[in-house]
Amino acid sequence: MAGADSDDSLYPIAVLIDELRNEDVQLRLNSIKKLSTIALALGVERTRTELLPFLTDTIYDEDEVLLALAEQLGNFTMLVGGPEYVHCLLPPLESLATVEETVVRDKAVESLRKISHEHSPVDLEVHFEPLVKRLASGDWFTSRTSACGLFSVCYPRVSSTVKAEIRQHFRTLCSDDTPMVRRAAASKLGEFAKVLELEYVKSDIISLFTALASDEQDSVRLLAVEAGVSIATLLPQEDLEALVMPTLRQAAEDKSWRVRYMVADKFSDLQKAVGPEITKNDLVPAFQNLLKDCEAEVRAAAANKVKEFCENLPEDSRETIIMTHILPCVKELVSDTNQHVKSALASVIMGLSTILGKDNTIEHLLPLFLAQLKDECPEVRLNIISNLDCVNEVIGIRQLSQSLLPAIVELAEDAKWRVRLAIIEYMPLLAGQLGVEFFDEKLNSLCMAWLVDHGSCYNVEAATCNLMKLVEKFGAEWAQNTIVPKVLGMANDPNYLHRMTTLFCINALSEVCGQEITTKHMLPVVFKMSNDQVANVRFNVAKSLQKIGPVLDSNCLQTEVKPVLEKLASDQDMDVKYFAQEAISVLSLA
Repeated sequence: MAGADSDDSLYPIAVLIDELRNEDVQLRLNSIKKLSTIALALGVERTRTELLPFLTDTIYDEDEVLLALAEQLGNFTMLVGGPEYVHCLLPPLESLATVEETVVRDKAVESLRKISHEHSPVDLEVHFEPLVKRLASGDWFTSRTSACGLFSVCYPRVSSTVKAEIRQHFRTLCSDDTPMVRRAAASKLGEFAKVLELEYVKSDIISLFTALASDEQDSVRLLAVEAGVSIATLLPQEDLEALVMPTLRQAAEDKSWRVRYMVADKFSDLQKAVGPEITKNDLVPAFQNLLKDCEAEVRAAAANKVKEFCENLPEDSRETIIMTHILPCVKELVSDTNQHVKSALASVIMGLSTILGKDNTIEHLLPLFLAQLKDECPEVRLNIISNLDCVNEVIGIRQLSQSLLPAIVELAEDAKWRVRLAIIEYMPLLAGQLGVEFFDEKLNSLCMAWLVDHGSCYNVEAATCNLMKLVEKFGAEWAQNTIVPKVLGMANDPNYLHRMTTLFCINALSEVCGQEITTKHMLPVVFKMSNDQVANVRFNVAKSLQKIGPVLDSNCLQTEVKPVLEKLASDQDMDVKYFAQEAISVLSLA
């Protein structure tokens, strides 16, 4: 009997071995995903002595299997017996951190970082730190790139002797012969700097930052920019000018547009890190240059930061800086030759009105907004319209209304359905800002036209939802006088799709219009449509009655709705029957 027991206990590992040797990748992948269940079945000791060595020896597989394994091992601490034994997970993860496929290595590093926190300081020095050293001095660049992501997690918890060794290894990797390794080191430089003592930030990190920021490869230099922003947050104000700014100034004028793009993209973070004085003296001219850059991608990235940059300027000189230095560049960008630049600017420019106030907005910004509302690119017009609330707060929307209408109408009729959809979704907010009279006079007919948008079913759905939001905003009485008659008028349309749209609108409107309007005005139309020639319309009648049933009183349900549903339940068409029976069941009318 004991022999049988031991055979049983071998079963999980035997099955796993079989599955992991199977030719079918999917089967191997499934067995890796069940690894925690197998480890539980084996118990902690056998997981350590049999399962982990087996996994370490068999790390030659398809990338997706290795990726799943790297992820699983990061959650294995308790399955090997808790933090005391967590170091047993290091050998398989070390192997995974050296494979050729980047996503597998990254996942292995992520799992190693995760379990590093579960090592005691002693285990960290005895087991984890030697692993980092081995990776850092590996023959293949793959292991050296993985090492870069592990320095910062073990540095804070080791002795000063080991700390010195770690710093030395990191220095070596920053000047590695292989660009991929230097790139990995540059990407982790800021993170590593954050765990170092300030004296070493100044003595070690700054020189590494300067070297990486002038690397021959632009892919290394652009990653150094991000590190520079992190380093700037760590240094006292008086050291910034001498230690960091010369390198960042150089990056903002780098010969590679990718590096300049990175500076533009990180500009707001940089501004917060260096403080008001350096912003005024250094960053304002640099930002002007980025807004005028010869590459459209750089101008677009800088244009995206205009509002944030202006918001974070020192309050005492904010208006002067914007009016004198930033606004002239912004005016040029409004008529940029590249539509991505104009679109990026249009998504943030309205925010300047709250910073500059009413008079400046009317005099300087309003002409720009009006020009953008007439831009040939629909994204530019759309971005202006979808950010109108900022301007509305400062000068009121009436100032824009004359130009606004043609722009809205053009977007509503744009050839791209996504553009039409965006303007539909924005309409309720716009209606709230413009007020009910303006809306009824100018935009109501547009909203009704959207209900029969042939180009996209998404747009019809959005237009129906749009009507519901408008009723929520303007009230049931407005709906009864303005919207409901037009919706119900479509019930007699020769096109059955338009008749179905009537039902979709009634579904949406019944809830916001309430019982009286639904019973008195909408329900008779739904009943009438139950005799429609087209089966699709009839089964949508059944679905509509199910949807609006909760709004109606029980008497109406029993005396009026039930007979109609019973008639539909004996319809010739299978679908009509099905939906009618479902409605009877849901509304408990059986």
